[in-house]
Amino acid sequence: MCVTAVESRPADGGTAHAVKAMGEIGTSQSPTHRPFGARVKAFVALTKPRIIELLLITTVPVMFLAEQGVPDLRLVLVTCFAGYLSAGGANALNMYIDRDIDALMDRTSQRPLVTGMVSPRECLAFGITLGIVSTLLFGLAVNWLSAWLALGALLFYVVVYTMILKRRTSQNIVWGGIAGCMPVLIGWSAVTNSLSYAPLILFLVIFFWTPPHYWPLSMKVKDDYARVGVPMLPVIASNKVVARQIVLYSWVMVGASLLLTPLGYTGWFYTLVALAAGGWWLWEAHALQNRAKAEVTGAKLREMRLFHWSITYVSLVFVAVAVDPFLR
Repeated sequence: MCVTAVESRPADGGTAHAVKAMGEIGTSQSPTHRPFGARVKAFVALTKPRIIELLLITTVPVMFLAEQGVPDLRLVLVTCFAGYLSAGGANALNMYIDRDIDALMDRTSQRPLVTGMVSPRECLAFGITLGIVSTLLFGLAVNWLSAWLALGALLFYVVVYTMILKRRTSQNIVWGGIAGCMPVLIGWSAVTNSLSYAPLILFLVIFFWTPPHYWPLSMKVKDDYARVGVPMLPVIASNKVVARQIVLYSWVMVGASLLLTPLGYTGWFYTLVALAAGGWWLWEAHALQNRAKAEVTGAKLREMRLFHWSITYVSLVFVAVAVDPFLR
């Protein structure tokens, strides 16, 4: 199931380290040294809860926009829970497939499969189970359009991004990010059992947000990606090139965010927030580009400023999406 398209071991002297790391996967913790509480935490960690928080931030506000008010609470809770299970299943399967390179990267060295707290077989079964349960829950308790969208997002993330794109192309996060855009469509379809221009516009906002959100982090940890042969853009291109791409995507993202109002989906409040948050984003993106042009490196590059602001940006914009219907 795991596709290795790029050599995942460092070329000079890393083979022994790679073999040792791979040999330790699933064996560093024997069954008798895996306490129940720690095991529960490990299975929760497989779902990558912090990433899912961000997915929910983009799901619930769209439900308010679709309802043009407060949606049914039961529907919101079921949609969020099913969405958590679906995204969690996708993340678990991602860890199963990437367990070889996770063992070699500093930022992933404590993941449950690497430490041995969860075995590969357990992780695979867990991910598949979550995917099946979430699809059925969506279909039976929400609607089948939302179910197919959620299943499509899971398969896209696992197969297209993790198995095909991630180790083959520097455009991995661009196209792989489509999976992270799907909660916007799911939130709308959960309320209306249909799709419209509004969720498609917000889909584009997240699509163009994802690369400039993730590339600054990739700049910070590019040595990790280089060590395992994953061609993230900062690994194969200079900081100048990456920063230029960040600025281009940022302008398109901000432009897309402003399309909702002229099409009649939002009013003055959303527009004000989108302009203010987008203006600050562009300021940070251009500041990063200027530092890259000046060949600033190391801590002075401050690439993580944009990464952290990107999370604040998407939170502000989508909170405005939820609040705006009450102010029109």
